[in-house]
Amino acid sequence: MQTVIKLAVICLLFISIPLQAEPFRTMVEGAIEINAERPSGSSIQVGINSSVFLSITGETRFIRGVEVEINAPGQWIQYRGAVMMVVYNNMNPQTAIGIADLSGTQIAFEPLPSRLQTIFQLPIRQGHNLRTTTSITVSGVIALPSTFPVIFRLMPAIKGITAELENMVFTLTARPVYSDEGAVRLIPRYPDQLRDRPFTVLIDDRVINNLQEQVVLREGEHHLVILSDDYRNESRRFIVERTKVLDLVIDLQDPTPIIIFEGPQNAEVFLNNSRIRDIREPVTVQPGSHEIRFQVDDYTVTQILNIQRGKTYRVSLNVDLVIQESD
Repeated sequence: MQTVIKLAVICLLFISIPLQAEPFRTMVEGAIEINAERPSGSSIQVGINSSVFLSITGETRFIRGVEVEINAPGQWIQYRGAVMMVVYNNMNPQTAIGIADLSGTQIAFEPLPSRLQTIFQLPIRQGHNLRTTTSITVSGVIALPSTFPVIFRLMPAIKGITAELENMVFTLTARPVYSDEGAVRLIPRYPDQLRDRPFTVLIDDRVINNLQEQVVLREGEHHLVILSDDYRNESRRFIVERTKVLDLVIDLQDPTPIIIFEGPQNAEVFLNNSRIRDIREPVTVQPGSHEIRFQVDDYTVTQILNIQRGKTYRVSLNVDLVIQESD
């Protein structure tokens, strides 16, 4: 029992030791920039004992990882377990071309599968939701954007490699792995007579406290609600596209009720016994009960309308022609 306890303590101590930078020499074939604006990425030729610098530029909030695709020549299939994929971060120096002496912290160490195409993904944020599958290998370590550039290295796993393996050329392509998110930028526009009054914005029932910041949302349809005592309440739906920023204009409107009249050209319209001079123009009223009267020659229709705050009412007079047939 004591031996088991001692072994467990030793293992725990080993696990708790932080990763240290290590020096190594490698052939740096070049550098690839990962950018959200370039979904297809860039490619470079590498060999055994070759490396590539990978850096991240531009906006990273819609990127959840870096994908490295390695395409091998046909003869690679027979060399199972002969080559390792290694990733270092915290590089020093951070740029180099050709044979270089570098130092970095090793964060990934995986065998290169004996497939003609290998896909390796390096997460760059928490909650990335990347998963290892039969065709994709996901690193168990997250490399935050602040730790870039990283170096991706191919190196022999065994001694005494053959000349064929030593001279083998692989095509390495690095590209961003996108999240399923976009963003919305809220742009309020105020009526001239009612500026800077308070209002509440909800997106998918969540209150948005800072309208100056873009709101990151999953791609798809979302629901916007505007609530206010000074403006008209509003409810609408909008679509967020993956990796795109949507400018969503909020036209804040005066909550005074509006009546729109429609009727024949020879109709006279009265609101609370006052004649409407031009029924083509909307009429603003106060909330409450109002009498509407349409008059066409000797034909009169009267209706009491209960007006509510922030509503628009369309009042129409329709004259139908009714035909009845009997035997």
